[in-house]
Amino acid sequence: MRAWRVRTPGRLESNPVWMRSEAIPEPAADEVLVRVLACGVCRTDLHVVEGDLAVHRRGVVPGHEIVAEVVGVPDSITGIAVGDRVGIPWLRHTCGTCRYCRRGMENLCPNSRYTGWDADGGYAEFATVPADFALPLPAGYTDEEVAPLLCAGIIGYHALLRADVPAGGVLGIYGFGGSAHLTAQVAIARGARVHVMTRGAAARALARDLGVTSVQGAADAPPEPLDSAILFAPAGELVPTALEALDAGGTLALAGIHLTDIPPLNYQRHLFRERELRSVTSNTRARAREFLDFAEQHHLDVTTHRYALDHANQALDDLSHGRFDGAAVLVP
Repeated sequence: MRAWRVRTPGRLESNPVWMRSEAIPEPAADEVLVRVLACGVCRTDLHVVEGDLAVHRRGVVPGHEIVAEVVGVPDSITGIAVGDRVGIPWLRHTCGTCRYCRRGMENLCPNSRYTGWDADGGYAEFATVPADFALPLPAGYTDEEVAPLLCAGIIGYHALLRADVPAGGVLGIYGFGGSAHLTAQVAIARGARVHVMTRGAAARALARDLGVTSVQGAADAPPEPLDSAILFAPAGELVPTALEALDAGGTLALAGIHLTDIPPLNYQRHLFRERELRSVTSNTRARAREFLDFAEQHHLDVTTHRYALDHANQALDDLSHGRFDGAAVLVP
């Protein structure tokens, strides 16, 4: 099969990923073998490739928004069959016994492992996945459309819940890429007014097309105080801006796994009057299924840009430079 591997993490101009031909992977006893139908290109992949995230597996195959067809199932596994269409998300393994797992907070498990970081992912023609972490997919979406739901959608939904938007409330979204354009639609469907702060004409145009209340530049003030906000852009310098835009009692959720340094905060301007700052860590399987059920009941418009598997490095470069709206998807 063909697969992209991270040779040496570094800036994209140093060609950190390379394609090679290799054997189809052998699934472990608790895993199924799948043929990749589509794989979303997530900003987290960019962080793995460029070294913003510490190396967990040398030479890893990136990619964790995988739509796949099951082609091999060990005799020991039940409930999943050859020919099933499944999703492979970021979260790949948890211990099931620590205090976080017992509380239903498996996304905080200290022994958690991740697709495309700890184990090979979907920038390839075949992959494996633990059967217990393969997700059922919502009806009504093509392979290309459903791929971004498996991380961009799931983590955006988790961030939306962490932002604690009140009923009929006002939500600010900072950055408007693959995750944000899905989260905005969920928030609107749940009755929120959504203001988008983002750079790039294409992203602003997409936000308007999706029916948000207002659109302005990334560091501009929204037209009204925000009950809640989500920062999707990996730009720590926007944290004070977003906090200052919150109304009293408002909450800012930081949706990314990586964020540049946050400038010093002024307590009176940014945090006083019970403003809250929350981080977002991965997802639980229960939260993922909850979002995918929502996506089946409330069809989301998924803006995608197709790239052949051979052009994964170009997709990463285009993501890095903000050359497209919505999400990029690799199709073998």
